[in-house]
Amino acid sequence: MAGRWTDGIFLKIINIIVYVLFLGSNIYTIAAPHDIYYATKDTYVTPAPWAFLIWTLIHLLLLGTMVYQFTEEGKAVIIDGISWRFALLGILNAVYVNLWARHHYVVAFIFALLVSSAVTHIYYIVKKYHHPSTACEEIFVHLPFSLYHGWTTVLVILSVFQAFGVDARYHPAGIWTKVFVFLAFFFLEATAAAYAFGSAEGDLPGAIAITWSLWAIFAHQNEPFVHWSALAFAILSTLNLIKPIYCLLVRFRRGSIILEDEERAPLVGGGR
Repeated sequence: MAGRWTDGIFLKIINIIVYVLFLGSNIYTIAAPHDIYYATKDTYVTPAPWAFLIWTLIHLLLLGTMVYQFTEEGKAVIIDGISWRFALLGILNAVYVNLWARHHYVVAFIFALLVSSAVTHIYYIVKKYHHPSTACEEIFVHLPFSLYHGWTTVLVILSVFQAFGVDARYHPAGIWTKVFVFLAFFFLEATAAAYAFGSAEGDLPGAIAITWSLWAIFAHQNEPFVHWSALAFAILSTLNLIKPIYCLLVRFRRGSIILEDEERAPLVGGGR
């Protein structure tokens, strides 16, 4: 018996309220780059403001998630699988953004870790137990949380440098700053590689989120060592995208072949 759209309605409403009140506030604060990015602490890993436009894409996809949860397939993964974790993520994310915007960088770093932990838990559940069975599930569940997971990895790096690093506008990059910046870039590129090669098909959205950020850091940073190091790791991270892109193209090609075979089968049977 097919489920009704009202099944799990309480949690569905909670998810919508959290999306509108908490994640919606993130769009107002972050989606379009403006003066807030020039008023915050500028570190040696700070990206160009356009890097934060990835929030817009994530929130738009999550809007689709809120609609998709009212379908039978959506309820199975969002309500029964992810459950209360989405509401928790929305609250933690809103607290993090507000702390960051008010320059409470140390506490914001702690909440960045909590946001990353919450996203990682959701990401694990989605990838481990809910292989996409429809295009809607791929677009409105796997895609936003893969992007979210990759993006929060970047946010943790940005937050730790804002909490404990020097302000690039007033302090030149010393040897230790350069060492930690290089290690941060290496970690981000290695994480992008892990997304790309960690499974048979790879996780393209997660790798793209990190690659996008490395290019934004390259565009924003003027210190020669940081600037060219960011470029080198951005190129390496971009090369990592080749494998998951190829797998995605093969997947679409195989899907079209299967569809053609299924369409052809009734014709063959009817000719007997």
